[in-house]
Amino acid sequence: MTDPSDRDVICRRLPGRTAVITGAGSGIGLATARRLASEGANVVCADIDETAGRAAADEVGGLFVRVDVTDADQVEALFKTAFDTYGSVDVAFNNAGISPPEDDSILTTGLDAWRRVQEVNLTSVYLCCKAALPYMRRQGKGSIINTASFVAVMGAATSQISYTASKGGVLAMSRELGVQFAREGIRVNALCPGPVDTPLLRELFAKDPERAARRLVHIPLGRFARPEEIAAAVAFLASDDSTFVTAAEFLVDGGIAGAYVTPV
Repeated sequence: MTDPSDRDVICRRLPGRTAVITGAGSGIGLATARRLASEGANVVCADIDETAGRAAADEVGGLFVRVDVTDADQVEALFKTAFDTYGSVDVAFNNAGISPPEDDSILTTGLDAWRRVQEVNLTSVYLCCKAALPYMRRQGKGSIINTASFVAVMGAATSQISYTASKGGVLAMSRELGVQFAREGIRVNALCPGPVDTPLLRELFAKDPERAARRLVHIPLGRFARPEEIAAAVAFLASDDSTFVTAAEFLVDGGIAGAYVTPV
């Protein structure tokens, strides 16, 4: 019979592996840092917010690296620091993103807002994948998880035009990379969350409860996701439980994308 004290060790799926998480200071990133650390990973917490990022790293016993994910040199340095510290880059959760209020309908969204969202949400994922892949190719293995969104697979009349376009780009890029590097032992998947109860979403919807209610009615489960539920999906995609999953759009959306009408 298994000693109960060994149960946590047996359940941990990422012992000794190195996971780099961007946007680790809050929301999905913070929940994922906690989850991957609990699974035994060496967690590198990357964030532009030094206070939040360092707090996350301290909490999970990981390493903090301040990084602007739109800066190619800083992104290269992030993954080099992870490798130099822990000796491998096994998981890259490219999660940093923004959804500013000035990104709205195409009729009102200015070019500066469009470009800023594309840089942070899409170009940063390109840079992170480009930086992580050489380490993973040398190892002959690795898992890249890119945060897309359910809006990458369906349209919305309450548009955030640049955000939606950026997430569609993340989905398409992840699919292509997943196919390109599959036979080198590297898996690349796009995580597509539904609305998640994070500080960013609360800030957006606290200003407009009617908008929040309008969105909730379309979720079959009737609520926003918890960050820990998205983190659990990341842990699955990072682990050997998902070794036959690559180039996938991994929807964790409470049923939104599958719904024609929702329960009354």
